[in-house]
Amino acid sequence: MDVLTRLANSIVVPVVVLDKVEDAIPTAKAMRDGGVDTMEITFRTACAPECIKAVAENCPEVLVGAGTIINVEQAKLAVRMGAKFIVSPGFSDEVVGWCVENGIPVAPGCVTPTEIMAALKHGLKMVKFFPANVYGGLNAMKNLSAPFVGLKFLPTGGVNSANIKEYVDAPFIHAVGGSWVCPKADIAAGNWEKITALCAEARAAAKG
Repeated sequence: MDVLTRLANSIVVPVVVLDKVEDAIPTAKAMRDGGVDTMEITFRTACAPECIKAVAENCPEVLVGAGTIINVEQAKLAVRMGAKFIVSPGFSDEVVGWCVENGIPVAPGCVTPTEIMAALKHGLKMVKFFPANVYGGLNAMKNLSAPFVGLKFLPTGGVNSANIKEYVDAPFIHAVGGSWVCPKADIAAGNWEKITALCAEARAAAKG
């Protein structure tokens, strides 16, 4: 099963912020137990590369990727550590170009027709839409999908268990991203059962 299919089947792609490498594996297992077997570990903390490596080596059943990638150096490091996909908050021609050349699935942040056209030029079929709640949410993506037939979005920002079904039912949505299923405070406190429950709740809400 390819990476994009795995992301779609997961429904939720958790945006995970980790402050300690020791929390990486328990977080991955907690989400997996809740039915979510993908995770985007963000490069917002210094330990992110080592966290990706820990999950890639110890939880092979979890598809781990790197988020908040803003330059090629970060992308190379993330892939070297075991990241199977790259997510960026915005569109970087250099990052997308490197990923495409090296066969690494990439979801750059695109919220304008111009950014989407730049992504399509590289052959991408899915882009991140962030922050979704700021840039018009579902209505914006619906209107953008009209001229860009077949393009799918990975919206992040403002998605939660209350509105997830509305999002995933839309034909132009590939999957949704978010940190509500793995709150930073719960990771820090080791509330693994709560994270498992939040993931299960999100998937159940998505399926209605």
